[in-house]
Amino acid sequence: MITPDVLTELGKYDTPTICNIIELFRVRPDTAGYMSNKVQAVYPDLPPIVGFASTATCHTAVSPGGSGTYTRLSSHVERFAELSGPPIVVFQDLDQPAAAATFGEIMCTTYQAFGAIGLITNGPGRDIDQVRNLRFPVFTDGTCCSHGYFHGVDTHVPVHVGGIAVLPDDLIHADLNGITTIPKAIAADVAAVCADYVAAEMVMIDAMRAGQPTMARLLEVMAEKDRLTGEIIRQITAKTIL
Repeated sequence: MITPDVLTELGKYDTPTICNIIELFRVRPDTAGYMSNKVQAVYPDLPPIVGFASTATCHTAVSPGGSGTYTRLSSHVERFAELSGPPIVVFQDLDQPAAAATFGEIMCTTYQAFGAIGLITNGPGRDIDQVRNLRFPVFTDGTCCSHGYFHGVDTHVPVHVGGIAVLPDDLIHADLNGITTIPKAIAADVAAVCADYVAAEMVMIDAMRAGQPTMARLLEVMAEKDRLTGEIIRQITAKTIL
């Protein structure tokens, strides 16, 4: 059970910090679990989002044979209730290259109305100004003016977006730097050490910002940062053993 307090704490920090802390737990390779730079924040000024993947697949290049663009929208939002917390819609456009936009104003407005806090897609989006007014974070590989033959195929199935597999209800952290999953088993522990990890980093940052650093001072603060980070790792290891 990942509590709202855990989500709130994780949301206080940027995605690179979350990635750095996940590495300390040694639960996956350091090159795994985060999306590539093919998927980027459309609105980099918005704060980080933390939520659970509501996955879906779609086509934009192939005619659905009579069904409308929004045929599966209602069934998709209905499945939000299955998630462990706030939904983040994760769309995989099955057509490569994508032929048209995966989302627009109507879809984002509807998803937001039913509690979604963002949308991630390997395809392009449209209605960029209108969605900006919603303050609804979206992450795409670009923009396209038409929705083409957009139609949903499946919901809450495994998808492959930004170079990684995303499963329904995966925990996601995203901001202007990119998108990562957080293994649920360590989510609460990641949140618990965020403040200490940032404090360890600030030892070096504050010293360098102070001006006129010497090599001796640099080595001193590097050692102190490593010591503090080592303490965090020991806390993690001790808890894991217990």
